[in-house]
Amino acid sequence: MRILSIHIFTYIDIYFMKTRRDFIKISALGTVGAAMATGVVSMAKGSSLPGSHEGSGSVFNGQNRYPTYCEVCFWKCAGWTYTDNKGKILKIIGNNNDPHCNGRLCPRGTGGIGMYYDEDRLKTPLIREKKNGKPYFRKASWDEALDLVAKNLKKIADEHGPECVALFNHGSGGKFFGTFLKAFGSPNITAPSFAQCRGPRETAWIATYGEGVGSPEPTDIRDTNCLVLIGTHIGENMHNGQVQEMSQAIDKGATIITVDPRLSTAASKSKYWLPIKPSTDLALLMAWIHVAIYEDIYNKEYVEKYAYGFDELKEHVKDMTPEWAYGITTIKPAVIRKTAREMANAAPAVIIHPGRHVTWYGDDTQRIRAVAILNALFGSWGNRGGFYLKESLHLPYPKTPPNPKPTKTWRDAYPGQFKLASMALSSGICDATIPTADRACNFKGWIVSGTNLPLTLPNQANTVEAMSNLEFMVVIDTMPMEVTGYADVVLPECTYLERYDLIRTSPHREPYLALRMPAVEPKYDSKPSWWIAKTLAEKMGLGDYFPYDDITDLLDWQLKQVGSSLEEMQRIGVKKFDRESGGLYFQKGEDVKFNTATGKIELFSNDLAAEGFDPFPVYTQHPGPPEGFYRLIYGRAPMHTFSRTANNHNLWDLKQENSVWINPKVADLWDLKKDQYIWLKNQDGIVSAHPIKVRVTERIRWDSIYMVHGFGHSNKKLTRANGRGANDSELITNVVIDPVMGGTGMRGNFVTFLKEKPEGEVAS
Repeated sequence: MRILSIHIFTYIDIYFMKTRRDFIKISALGTVGAAMATGVVSMAKGSSLPGSHEGSGSVFNGQNRYPTYCEVCFWKCAGWTYTDNKGKILKIIGNNNDPHCNGRLCPRGTGGIGMYYDEDRLKTPLIREKKNGKPYFRKASWDEALDLVAKNLKKIADEHGPECVALFNHGSGGKFFGTFLKAFGSPNITAPSFAQCRGPRETAWIATYGEGVGSPEPTDIRDTNCLVLIGTHIGENMHNGQVQEMSQAIDKGATIITVDPRLSTAASKSKYWLPIKPSTDLALLMAWIHVAIYEDIYNKEYVEKYAYGFDELKEHVKDMTPEWAYGITTIKPAVIRKTAREMANAAPAVIIHPGRHVTWYGDDTQRIRAVAILNALFGSWGNRGGFYLKESLHLPYPKTPPNPKPTKTWRDAYPGQFKLASMALSSGICDATIPTADRACNFKGWIVSGTNLPLTLPNQANTVEAMSNLEFMVVIDTMPMEVTGYADVVLPECTYLERYDLIRTSPHREPYLALRMPAVEPKYDSKPSWWIAKTLAEKMGLGDYFPYDDITDLLDWQLKQVGSSLEEMQRIGVKKFDRESGGLYFQKGEDVKFNTATGKIELFSNDLAAEGFDPFPVYTQHPGPPEGFYRLIYGRAPMHTFSRTANNHNLWDLKQENSVWINPKVADLWDLKKDQYIWLKNQDGIVSAHPIKVRVTERIRWDSIYMVHGFGHSNKKLTRANGRGANDSELITNVVIDPVMGGTGMRGNFVTFLKEKPEGEVAS
């Protein structure tokens, strides 16, 4: 019997009341600050010039090349960084052996060089001070900056307990600060990618299959016969491997069904585009389930062997007919039935994609539960062309002292709530930083690594209020993002092209390793996160938790435990291993025990029922736009990743600003013209800080508008990104919390149009 184990994978000029933590424009550096002292801590060899230690990289076609994996987005494709003999970076290309990219990088990956050469980069440690009552940043040495961080963290621990310090992280560097924080005594480590992105998906999948979807998603798109995308924008989110496999599937004649109020790139390649009324996706999913069951086109053999709760599900969806769904979704009953039959005809080689950014309306766990159930009915999970069974390689870690046992966690701030959340909630920690009389846990210090919280967390005013109540905040980043302006200490991290990081071991069809090593010496006075975290730990008496002098020592030791070495990985970049957990798919008739209460795929969720939630998804009507307003829908562009790449000159050249998609009927009603600049005003009176260009297009429903996320920066130090386009985050002030796991539903916001920015309006 195959036993499946659980996998939990792991402004700024803003309007707000004046507080003691005002935003400081880092662009003012040097006008008041003292001269930078020379750092007395030397740079470790793991991030110095590659030639400073033996066996670094290789020579290929007369050029030096060094293995890396990309840090521009979470897909982290492995590649090669090429330099000339003078150390100038020439290009980055994909590694042919990497299953994430198959040797081909997306525009973001090839444009990553711009991160290294960006003249706006953070260049030196900075410390917040005041002169004549006015805050400013002054330059500092690494010793001084880290001593100050250590002093303040110790002070918080002595007065409130170490658990009152939280880490917000995104990207590879955050792992080292996670090691530090757990050694310090705090378990409160969070990534916005959970509560603001994929958390409902993971929770729903665990409640159904006993394991999370994980990253990258184990979708067997290359062999599928039918791919259903419901709010998933493959081709615009540039999830590299999936984009390539979708292209292969289309070439093989696979049916693509896209459900989206907007004719996305994926929708334009689809056999069926269902321009659904926003907020009604769950009704469509339940109608598809109804058709599958009542037309007797579900996978009976699979359901009988592996599923639990089918009879109860059949009764639950009895009245959720396509006719019922038509009145809600505006999708005609004949189309609902026809697309359901397309899935059934392709089964089990069918994928109803679980999505990535799924925090929409507050009932998101239940919506993705419906996606999980539909996949189960067609037998997709564990079958070719559906979902393959992923596997990864475990790398051992040297023995370290046990971490202190925390006396409290972020959950103490939410007694009885969010018990099914498998990770800490970034929005929850943010809220719990604001003092209230009835909250048992308040956070006093934040460590922020690689995530621009004011543009990442919804309800910016709330984030600013939380930061204003902190006793201390340290930010580690490569760029002067808006969050750095609120920090007490800013620490400049070098880019991924200038450093070693931990070996990439993310799960895929076969286990493998991928190495990142520096191709060039760090610019300015920037350092890698492993060095920053290790040096800080040593200053606080926690050095034993980093049992290596240099990260290359750790990597070489780990690699030798699995039959490789640092020298080998420097030459080849990616190494694959044989699977040990069995085949990629279930064998016919194979006995499988799922990690659920019943050992089966739970159509009826015992986990949800035990916590008082509906064991089956139930459609609930969500508020529509007020008169004269339109639902705000946001998304991605293939050349940019969130807000982190907007200043990269290579990618900025491809897209310098976003635009607002408006249906022609709405444009005529408001007398809006193509390329006209307007301001957006949301239902709470918040006006976009910057104007946005109008795009008149029939590719968007009349009741909605669409804009790409990540633009509208307000930090003048970002010389290319500042003031370019509008920032959707500042307009997301109505946040609907998912009661199951605490995710932040962000698509319940509506905007109207202003042709001129009015004086006296509340601007973000």
